[in-house]
Amino acid sequence: MNANAEELELKDRLSLIESMIAEGRRTTESWGWTFLLWGVAYYVAIAWSAFGQPAIAWPVTMTVGGVLTSVLAARVRGNQPGTTVGRAMMAIWTCMGISLFILMMSLGITGRLELHLGAAIVAAMLGTANATSSIILKWKMQFASAVVWWAAMVAALFTSEFATGIVFLVAIFFCQIVFGIYCMISESRRHKARASGQEASHA
Repeated sequence: MNANAEELELKDRLSLIESMIAEGRRTTESWGWTFLLWGVAYYVAIAWSAFGQPAIAWPVTMTVGGVLTSVLAARVRGNQPGTTVGRAMMAIWTCMGISLFILMMSLGITGRLELHLGAAIVAAMLGTANATSSIILKWKMQFASAVVWWAAMVAALFTSEFATGIVFLVAIFFCQIVFGIYCMISESRRHKARASGQEASHA
């Protein structure tokens, strides 16, 4: 009897862990728009720096991106119940976002934003955040994003300025734009499946 009870308790705990991981993935998918938003913000800042004034491009773009994220995030948080894994994901990405925001804004204001070092630092930070999140959520797709960012980090330190720029733009496209759209599509499909299930249950 005691062995059976322990086995049932272990199964319950494993089931709880699996449900928390699944909930964490769903939470991350619901924030897919932030990946897309910041991917676009990086492109805007890079283009502005290349064809305009780099001293103000990053500070202004990061500020606008931060304000938009805060406004939209307030709406998203209001519609979602908090979970332990969700709060963990939020902590990881909030801390990374604040660090990246302060770093890029400061480098832009001081004029010390050098392409190789700047790209390597940004890629390293994004790779770390994606890897940490993917390990917690057991999500191979997000770990693939981390690997791409780490590859971009290495490329930034060992390639020419032109190659570094191309690699960084490609990493943004796949890890921010594509991954963000992927998350948004997954969330949309989940909502549609839930709605159709509710409709079927009412029929």
